[in-house]
Amino acid sequence: MDLVVCADFGSTFTKTLLVSLDDAAVVATAERRTTIDTDLLHGFTACRQQLARSEPAAADASVLACSSAGGGLRIAVVGNEELVTAEAGRRVALSSGGRVVHVGNGGLSEDGLATLHAADPDMLLLVGGTDGGNADVLVHAAEVLAESGWATPVVAAGNAEAAEAVTTVLGRAGVVHEMSPNVVPRIGVLAPEPARGAIRAVFLRHVIGGRHLSASAEFVQMLTGPTPDVVLTGTEVLAGLAGDVAVVDVGGATTDVHSVVEVDPEDAVLSRQVVAPTQLTRTVEGDLGMRWSAPSTVDAGIALAVAHRSERTELTAAAQRRAADPGFVPAESTDLVQDLRLAAVACGAALRRHAGRQQVTLGASGRVLQQTGKDLREVELLVGSGGVFRHSSPGVVDDVLRGCTGVEVPGGWLLPRAPHLVVDRAYVLAAGGLLTSAHPRVASALLRRHLCPDG
Repeated sequence: MDLVVCADFGSTFTKTLLVSLDDAAVVATAERRTTIDTDLLHGFTACRQQLARSEPAAADASVLACSSAGGGLRIAVVGNEELVTAEAGRRVALSSGGRVVHVGNGGLSEDGLATLHAADPDMLLLVGGTDGGNADVLVHAAEVLAESGWATPVVAAGNAEAAEAVTTVLGRAGVVHEMSPNVVPRIGVLAPEPARGAIRAVFLRHVIGGRHLSASAEFVQMLTGPTPDVVLTGTEVLAGLAGDVAVVDVGGATTDVHSVVEVDPEDAVLSRQVVAPTQLTRTVEGDLGMRWSAPSTVDAGIALAVAHRSERTELTAAAQRRAADPGFVPAESTDLVQDLRLAAVACGAALRRHAGRQQVTLGASGRVLQQTGKDLREVELLVGSGGVFRHSSPGVVDDVLRGCTGVEVPGGWLLPRAPHLVVDRAYVLAAGGLLTSAHPRVASALLRRHLCPDG
């Protein structure tokens, strides 16, 4: 067999799949705790040895990997206008697999620089201005960075008129940087793909190597990008097979939602957003999770009417226990029920924040139907991901996911109406994303077999 090992170095676990390139089959799987305290390859080596016990050829198979170990990719964004380029930069950073730790607008001042330093990003995304517009703000931000001795890599994806000056200023100061076409070439247009590629390149060349997560160069060589970016790529491939797709991934600290939805141009008539929704979207909810952020999950769920106020006492007690012991593994039936309830609350809240909303407002001409965000109502496939789903029975998981959908959702939320429900039990979304570039047919066949309703 022609084999490849697909590996995801997660914040808690390193997960590996041995995939046959001949028939797109998962030959074996293995996972170990991520050895962040020693060397990341220690846990991976243990996984590979386990794979080799199932299939000896795994010992020599090539490796494709992604990583969110060591805190993932922390991105700061500095733009011009809060509602245009800064917001566009935030969305691009999220879709690139980053955790956005700071968003600044109005360019970069000395006070803004101090706030930026305090956020401690791995990378700075510098955006601003539409092509042919005012270039001064973007150039000035580059000058502030250069004069301050800025040491973190920069991706500049703003006004094309400023590109030459920005690269000159940053280059003379020795600031590591990557130039990219503008993320907002004109008002109302978001062009994220070139910047996503630049962020991925900087992550691989400068961020991962600088963290010293492994003493071996092999670790950097096997990586293709941040895990969330790779998963979004896998979601995009899945959408090509199954139609509009949403993925909700519940973790211990965050709940991520990825969606690929065909955007209806007519929605722009109802929406007042300056930066329109894009086909590919990713959101990261840092206050929604099963362990570290469990208490704030309860608060958010009640605020969004996903959980009832009468549940607060019981859910808060369960959440606090899990936050105090992130390694907690439920054994009693009561603990299992509470885990699933927290997962349901996290899913419901995360999908509401990811989706759009329709509300009636009063305008000069009377009552007006106003839409914000992304319309998920026609999503055909809703995928649940995360350990809480993979380790629970199918019927129970379906109940949790079904509770996040509906034809008429109170509050005007544009959630999936009646999607097919599936769980990524074999953890193939990340593998599909890893395989897409070099083995696109294998990636498609793998995702079709494990996640498409028709198999």
